[in-house]
Amino acid sequence: MILAIDVGNTNTVLGCLKGDHIEFTLRIRSDRDKTADEYLLLIDGLLRNQGVDPASLEGGILSSVVPELRIVMKNAMERLTGKSFLAVGTGIKTGLDIRTDNPAQLGADLVVDAVAALAKYKPPLVIFDMGTATTIGVISEGRNYEGGMLLPGVNVSLEALSRRAAQLPAISLQHPKVLIGKTTEDCMRSGIVYGTAGMLDGVIDRIREQFSGRTLSVVATGGNAPVIVKYCRNKIVYDKYLLMDGLWAIYQKNK
Repeated sequence: MILAIDVGNTNTVLGCLKGDHIEFTLRIRSDRDKTADEYLLLIDGLLRNQGVDPASLEGGILSSVVPELRIVMKNAMERLTGKSFLAVGTGIKTGLDIRTDNPAQLGADLVVDAVAALAKYKPPLVIFDMGTATTIGVISEGRNYEGGMLLPGVNVSLEALSRRAAQLPAISLQHPKVLIGKTTEDCMRSGIVYGTAGMLDGVIDRIREQFSGRTLSVVATGGNAPVIVKYCRNKIVYDKYLLMDGLWAIYQKNK
């Protein structure tokens, strides 16, 4: 069994993987101020609460979009388990042909998403990862990562709206009650959900034009995806464990 860790801007997801089976996942807040000692103690307790002795793990892999936590978390996990941990980045085998102008700039989460999606879905592929940011990756046949798009995440947009508009309250992301709101909260919720869904539909339609005559597979993952995907008109597969599957696949390629 290995430990897979995805460090995001807001949350960090930990998963224990045995074969290609996910035993369990845990979620903690990504805290840039925590030291390796603090993460070691926190994750040690979480794993033991699940009945897992960290020393029994054969190793692990992590991806991080927070540069300062990449080293902190790697050091903490190597001390906790006594095993080497892979970190997704330069020098790691992925099997992708990254065709961006500067491949080193491509986020580790996007690389992991792409590897998992290619193992599970037929290209050409569009991948939406909906977390703190909404990232869009486009993969063509031949395992070619062509590029993508990047925009503020749903919660970031909601927070900016309530902070910059004096009369708008802070609200959480929930399914809207109606399309046309009758209260301020309902208008905001309907606007962000249907507006984001419409944006995804528009992006999919435009990307589909780039692959004329071919069937486009569309996958969504990330914490905000379940709410938004429901209201899209295009067929989008929601894949909760895409990142975990990708980390397992990359671990297998590099162990």
